[in-house]
Amino acid sequence: MIIDGLVQVAGIGSLEEGRMLLDCGVDLLGFPLRLPVHEPDTSEARARAIIEELGPAVCVLITYEDDPGHLVDLCRFLNVNTVQVHGDVSVETLTLIRARFPLRIFKSYVVGRESLNPKDFVRAYSPVCEAFITDTFDPVTGASGATGKVHDWGVSAELIRHSLRPVILAGGLTPANVRLAVKTVCPAAVDVHTGVEAPNGSKDPELVRAFVREARAGFVEASFS
Repeated sequence: MIIDGLVQVAGIGSLEEGRMLLDCGVDLLGFPLRLPVHEPDTSEARARAIIEELGPAVCVLITYEDDPGHLVDLCRFLNVNTVQVHGDVSVETLTLIRARFPLRIFKSYVVGRESLNPKDFVRAYSPVCEAFITDTFDPVTGASGATGKVHDWGVSAELIRHSLRPVILAGGLTPANVRLAVKTVCPAAVDVHTGVEAPNGSKDPELVRAFVREARAGFVEASFS
């Protein structure tokens, strides 16, 4: 998987929603499961059925599961080969996971939660990851992602400066700010969850199309800056 100018949307609730997102130009679909704070958008069984229809190439498991055996079992059950590890998981744990199953691992750097600075984080985790994703910690709810809150983009930009791995930017992105975010941070990809949702929590096609359009424009403009 080449992570360059991609748009990921997280929180897929149904097969119909997944197909709509792909039709709107979204590249990757994220399935958050086994979450410590938020309720998942769908069950593990339904996620498996959706992934079977859409194909594992466009589907990413997003999880806080930190037990190597349980995580590998979940990936096998869902038939995914890419996992976004969003919890506070050690390098040693990720090494065990990779030894048990050939997964592409995206490791989160949650701004406001991580104890390591971006440079040390990149040095520690680069050997066991294919990419990083930056997101926002909400101290009020304890959520590390899907907060709808923007973090200090300077932290994400610093991580990108030190990383030879692609970095995905998430955290409070919307159609209104994603172009500026891409131009400011210069990530390899962007991720959105709540920023393209209707009041009932479903993904809004108009917001999704606007987000994809603005993100793509940002990637083009960043490439010329």
